[in-house]
Formats: sequence, structure tokens, C-alpha cells
Amino acid sequence: MKPIYLDYNGTTPHDPEVVAAMRPFLEEEFGNPSSGHLYAAAPRQALNTARRQVAGLLNCSPEEVVFTSGGTEANNWAIIGTAQALRDRGRHIVTSAFEHPAVLRVCASLAKSGCEITYLPVGTDGVVRASDLKAALRPDTILVTIMHANNEVGTIQPVAEIAALARTRGVRVHTDAAQSLGKIPVDVQEMGVDLLSLAGHKLYAPKGVGALYIRRGVELEAFMHGAGQEMGRRAGTENILEIVGLGKACEIAARDLEKHRRHMQAMRDRLHTAIASSLTEVRLNGHPERRLPNTLSLAFRNLEANGILEAIGMEVAASAGAACHAGSVEVSHVLKAMAVPEEWAKGTLRLTTGRMTTSAEIDRAAEVIVKAVGQMESSKEERI
Repeated sequence: MKPIYLDYNGTTPHDPEVVAAMRPFLEEEFGNPSSGHLYAAAPRQALNTARRQVAGLLNCSPEEVVFTSGGTEANNWAIIGTAQALRDRGRHIVTSAFEHPAVLRVCASLAKSGCEITYLPVGTDGVVRASDLKAALRPDTILVTIMHANNEVGTIQPVAEIAALARTRGVRVHTDAAQSLGKIPVDVQEMGVDLLSLAGHKLYAPKGVGALYIRRGVELEAFMHGAGQEMGRRAGTENILEIVGLGKACEIAARDLEKHRRHMQAMRDRLHTAIASSLTEVRLNGHPERRLPNTLSLAFRNLEANGILEAIGMEVAASAGAACHAGSVEVSHVLKAMAVPEEWAKGTLRLTTGRMTTSAEIDRAAEVIVKAVGQMESSKEERI
């Protein structure tokens, strides 16, 4: 039997409804939506339907949704496209030390070409403070890019407050919402953002497809050059098969958001309670309440995450907040930004639940983790 899957923030399985929606475009409807003959009709209609489905989840106009190859491309386009479009206004970008590498490495690349990047700190709870943003904004600031929810600890950022503050200075706002979509409400009107990135494979859709919300009127340099697909904004023949899957996934997320949220949170809290009630040297990373309903980042004091994962790997699939190499421990930039002490950070596991997670799986996973950690603690005490 396969291990119990508790790595839904890493990627998600395909929803059966998504697979069913995609099947005709894998088996029969192969046409290019830009063609002028009958074979283009079904793909073109499917493309328009998917755009409406994504827009429905985000509460925006379909014309404000552009499909991409994933969240990483969407982030790159939002940030680099803004830097190019607004280069005459300024070269200053504000982000946080807490972002995904698909934002941090883009900013680092732009810094080499003349942009100046300010990295906002986060508190020990992982939250960006609006007061820090206010102090960082300058006359030449062109973009603020802050993720909606963190992929490691699940902390939800006050994006609406950040966007409102940036708007008073005429500064564009982008948010990476790859982890939050389908778990909590994501409404671009309420958030007030200009750009928002999403990734299909975090949403029970395929890997290799995503989208970028571009508020009407926002100038953005084209990221892919070629023919006039995607309303002339992103060249390349559309990946209809996976776009259909993304659209269906967004429809499902909008339809069943509250049901899925309650289930994932119940499974997360059941797991947390079972582990915390059985072990003493364990702590929660991140904000105890302001976090994604499915995300549990637990630290086990003076243990190494790689060792725990190796011990449970045949029965539980999870991920680590620290990696051990040749006797040294490399703690993730997220835990470093939160100033998590190394004796806790190096033993951090990310356990994330999903729609398919069952109570029986949670109970078994907790049993396996508690047993493995208990044995490792006993072994360490014996060596001392």
C-alpha cells in the first residue's frame, strides 16, 4: 500500500471531475482554438468556458484572466512585466523575506539589472506588518509583491490591508495565491490587488497550467512573444487539455469551498491534537489561527526532520522544513525569517491535509509519527 499522503501543499491529486472534463480533449477534441475550421470550435468554446470558471472563482472579468504554464510563470510575468512596463517611474520593489522562491529569485534577478529590492521582515507568527510596508514605500516604488498564504507554515497575510496602503501611494500590488485558492476565499475585488498568480496543481488540476489575473487597465510587458493568443498578451498555442482541467477545478473550488475548508481543517486539527497530546517536545510554527485550514507545521525539538521522514516514509508522505547535508542542517528561509530557534527548526515537518484525507488516515499517521519521534527521542537520551 502507498503511504498516507499528507503533502497537499506540495501538489494535489487530480479531482475525478477534472479528469472527466479533460478526457474529450485528450481523446477526441485535438483542434487548435485559433484555427478557422470546425475542429477549432470545441477547443475555442472550452477555452472561453475555462476563462469564465477561473474568473468566477476570483470575482473578476474573464478578460482579466490570462492562462500561463503555472504559478512560477505567472509570478515571473507579474514582477518582471511590471518592472519593464514601469521602468520610467521607478526601480524599487517591495517584497518579504517569507516569499516562495518563484518570487524571491525573480526579485534577486532584477536586482542584478538595476532594481532595488526591499525585503520586509515577518514576526515570529509569520505575518507581515503594514507599518513595515508603510516605512518601506518610496516615491520610486513601483510594485509590492506579498504572497496571500505561505506554503510552509500556512500563515495568511493581510493582503487587503497591504493593497489599500499601497494604493494610497499609487503602487501596484501583486500576490501569489497558489496556496490559498480553494482553501479560503480569494476575491480580487475585496483584496484590491492588481495582479494575482495561481497554479493548477495546487488546486486538484494538472501540473503545467496556471493563470495570472491582470486588473483591467494595468500595463504589463508581454512575457511570451509570438502570435496573438490570450488576447495578444501571452503567445503560444493554448494548452487546452490542462486549461479545461484548471477551469473545472476552479468551478469545483467555488462550488464547494466551505465544505472543503471545514473538512481539511477538521483533519488538520485532529492530527495536531493526536500528536501534541502524545508528545511533549513539539511546537506549532506560524500563526495559531491566521493560517490555511489544511496546513500544520510542527517542530520536534533537537531532532532532524530528514530522520523523521526516513522513519515514517513507508507509511506517511510529508515534507520537511529543514534539510540535513553532511552533518549540517539547512533550515528553510521561511523558518529563518520567523526566527524559529534552530533546535526546533531543524526538526520541522510540514503536514498538509486535503479533500481526500480521511479520519482513519489521520489516526494512523499520528500513530506512526508519535512512535517514530518517541523512538528517536529515546535513542538520543540513551546516547547522552
